[in-house]
Amino acid sequence: MRGAPVVSIELEFDAATERAVRVEWQALADAGLSSLAAHTAPSNAPHVTLLVRSSVSLASVPLPAAFPVALGAPVLFGAGERRVLARSVVPSAELLALHAALHEAAGPGDDAPHTAPGEWMPHVTLARRLKVSDLERALPLLGEPVTGMARGLRRWDAASATVTALGEFGG
Repeated sequence: MRGAPVVSIELEFDAATERAVRVEWQALADAGLSSLAAHTAPSNAPHVTLLVRSSVSLASVPLPAAFPVALGAPVLFGAGERRVLARSVVPSAELLALHAALHEAAGPGDDAPHTAPGEWMPHVTLARRLKVSDLERALPLLGEPVTGMARGLRRWDAASATVTALGEFGG
């Protein structure tokens, strides 16, 4: 699947949580560091990726009640001189249940390892290709952990560069 177009299902946040992440994107960019702030497409919004496959067919999408999300400590992914900088997302019972229900609804498939049940590390990406040598400058720019709300789900289709709203969570 590496390099091939993919489809992902993503968890969206309430406006305040989205703003908090965008503030961190901008702080990194203002310091001249790698940041998702540089990606200005309308589809670029803070999110947690729940499922990634070469294709996704869902007869129905599980839409739970809105639930709190906690964006925690920074984490690094990858190897080598450049890494992905992200905020960990605390895997609450509600988040884990949504992840499991979504994978059950999607059925078996060619899950990307980083979203497969049992291998998933929920996170919100702040920067891609951040130089390890810039980490000492980047970390102090990040704020305190953020507690917000999960708002709904969206589908990202990389081949067509389209986002489709799948629904908002109930109150």
